[in-house]
Amino acid sequence: MHPSGAWHHAFGGSLVLDCSTMSELVAIRRPRTGLPRTDETGPNLRGMSPDELAAFVQQTLGGPRYRADQVYEWLHKHRVTSFEAMTNLGKAQRAALGEASTVRGLDVDTVLRSVDGTRKLRLRTSDGHQIESVLIPNDGRGFTLCISSMVGCSLTCQFCATQTLGFQRNLAAWEIVDQVYRAQTLLADDAAADDAQWAPRITNLVLMGMGEPLHNFVQVRRAIDLLTDDRGAGIAGRRITVSTAGLVPAIERFGREGLAEEVGLAVSLNATTDAVRDQVMPINTKWNIETLLATVRALPANRRRRITYEYVLLDGVNDTDADAARLIGLLEGSGAHVNAIPFNPHAGAPYGRPSAQRVSRFVERLRRGGVAVHVRTPRGDDIGAACGQLALDAGSSAQPS
Repeated sequence: MHPSGAWHHAFGGSLVLDCSTMSELVAIRRPRTGLPRTDETGPNLRGMSPDELAAFVQQTLGGPRYRADQVYEWLHKHRVTSFEAMTNLGKAQRAALGEASTVRGLDVDTVLRSVDGTRKLRLRTSDGHQIESVLIPNDGRGFTLCISSMVGCSLTCQFCATQTLGFQRNLAAWEIVDQVYRAQTLLADDAAADDAQWAPRITNLVLMGMGEPLHNFVQVRRAIDLLTDDRGAGIAGRRITVSTAGLVPAIERFGREGLAEEVGLAVSLNATTDAVRDQVMPINTKWNIETLLATVRALPANRRRRITYEYVLLDGVNDTDADAARLIGLLEGSGAHVNAIPFNPHAGAPYGRPSAQRVSRFVERLRRGGVAVHVRTPRGDDIGAACGQLALDAGSSAQPS
C-alpha cells in the first residue's frame, strides 16, 4: 500500500483515496455513483474488445467469427448507433443482438462554435449526465479533439472550472470512445453539406477534458486500445496525450503497464513550491513536487515523445521571476517540454490572467535557462471551451453550430 494513503479498487477500476481526515481543500473526491449498470437490453457492445465482442456474438448468434468482425467494423469504423444500420447482417440476427445488447451512443445536445473555429460538443449520457469535448482546428491539417474521462472531476484544482461540478462518476470506455465518434460524424456531416470530397480527420487526441484520466485508469486504457485499433478510428498512439494532475500510483502504473511507451503524458504542474501547489492543486498534499517529478523521471523512455509539463500562469501566484528560476532547476536535465498556459478566466475563479508582458518575461527566462517552452494560445475561450473552462457553460458569445 502506498504510504501516502489507502487506495482501493472501485467503480470500474478507478483508484479512490480515503480523504476523510482532510479539512478544507480535499485532495481527491469519491464518485457519487459507479459506472452505469447495463440496461434492460444488456451490455453496450461499443466498449468490448474484439475478443470480448467475438465471444458475445458467438454466444448470441453462433456461426463464424466474421459475424463479430462485421459488428466491430460497423461500430468502430462506420460509427453506427443502431443494429438496423448493420445491413450485412440478417434481420433475425439484428433482432437477436438487439434483444441481448445495445449499441446506443452519446446524444449530442449542443454544438457551440467559437470565432476561432473551435467547437464545443455538449454530450448526454444514457443516465442523463452531460459532458463536454472540444474540437480544435490544427494550424495545418486535421483537428485535435480534447475529450473527457469523468462526469465532473475527482480532483479539486482551484484554477479549473470542472472541479466546481463535483465528481458524479467515471465514464465507461465506450463513453470515452464515442466522444471521438460523435466528433468524427460531425466533421463528416459538415463535409457532406459542403459537397466536399473528403471529410477532415481527427489527427490528435488529448485526454485533457473533464476529469482526471489516470484516476479512471482501467476505462481509459480500454478506450485507448479501441481508438488505436486500425479497424476503427486508427489514431496512432504517438498522437494521443494523457494528462494527469499528479496521481503518483497511477503514473507508476502508466509506466508499468506499457502506456508510457505507447502514448504521451502531460503532467499538470502549475507551481514551483509545495506551499503554492498545495493550495492551487490540493493533490500535492498527498504527493508533493519532489515525489511527482521523481516518479515521472522513472518512467520508461518514450523515444517518440517527451514528457510535457503543463504550467497554468496565475497572476501574482506562480508567474514571478523566482518561479521561473525554480522551474528551470526542477526540470534541469529532464529533456521535458513546458506548455505555458495563461489562465483562462471563468466565473468564480480566485485567479486572474497575467499580462502579456508578464507571460513573455516568464517564457523568455525559461528559454534562456534551456527549457523548451511553448505558449498555448487560448482556443475557444469565448464559448467556455479553453483549457480549464469546461463546466457546462455556454461562454460569453456562443452560437449554436
